Amino acid sequence: MGTLREEFMDDTSRVHCDIDLDSPGLRAGNLHLPLSTDASAWGRLLTPIVACMGGPGPTLVLTGASHGDEYEGPLGILRLLQGLDASSLRGRIVALPALCYPALQAGRRLSPLDGANMNRSFPGRADGGPTAAIAHWVHTRLLPQADAVIDIHSGGSTLRFAPSAVIHELADPAQRAATRALAEAFAAPFTQVLTELDSAGELDSAVEAMGLPFLSTELGGGGGVTPATVALAHAGLLRCLAALGMLDAAPPASAPTRFLEVPEDGYVMALRGGLLEPLIEVGDPVAAGQIVARLYDIDTPLAPPLPLHAPADGVLVCRAARGGVARGDTLAVVGRDGGHGA
Repeated sequence: MGTLREEFMDDTSRVHCDIDLDSPGLRAGNLHLPLSTDASAWGRLLTPIVACMGGPGPTLVLTGASHGDEYEGPLGILRLLQGLDASSLRGRIVALPALCYPALQAGRRLSPLDGANMNRSFPGRADGGPTAAIAHWVHTRLLPQADAVIDIHSGGSTLRFAPSAVIHELADPAQRAATRALAEAFAAPFTQVLTELDSAGELDSAVEAMGLPFLSTELGGGGGVTPATVALAHAGLLRCLAALGMLDAAPPASAPTRFLEVPEDGYVMALRGGLLEPLIEVGDPVAAGQIVARLYDIDTPLAPPLPLHAPADGVLVCRAARGGVARGDTLAVVGRDGGHGA
């Protein structure tokens, strides 16, 4: 464990893990966080955790359901875990398939316990609410043991994505190369080299600050799943394990991923609310100035709709999943060829 990672560790967590993450074999348990509520005075929040230790090798941390209305992560990780054989694994997998367990149980983006967004809660706080306390345990106890982290997301109930891996621009050449290698191995149809609108508190930022390779995804959305997106989550994880030298073989990719730069000016935002009529689907090519959607005002039924234009040539990587949108919502996102991979 290097100096960079050690500086993030402390011993103040209120969370207890009931399995040994260092023992050989495959085992499942829970993170225990005391949680006193009206319904349970001496209750606990139990967050499922699975560890699989094989022979010598790296540690890969897997997370899903940071947001509880995103299902490809839990499903893809569960499929992976149920097919694992510790005797054929080099290294260790530690998986939290429902990182924000209360949100997944409620089918909501945010935790119903404290209204917090798990993916805006890092590095967390030992004395914070349930979401902050779990984030603090992950940040101080788990991430310092990791060699790489993969966090599976999708668009949830409000966005629909062309199935994509997601990485960021990184200054360190070695970290950038390792991150790009994971994206190439995962082999989603697209890899977004993303400029985040708000990266404060993200798991991404916490991992990258430790100098580790971090891969995220956006696999579909709209509040549901498809056979293709779950299969991609599962096969992509297997390919990443093989690329890390942890498995001997993995399903081949149908095609190499296509890297797309997604800068801040690639976002089309709603300046007013209304009813949204999409005109093209995610994954389709767009030209600068092309009308990608129209926004109607139900209160002025005869008023022409507001046309929404693509900001550049590229690919529509994301659109709003709902027909009704509010002022400030993201309506569309365009990615451009030329992303350098990290």
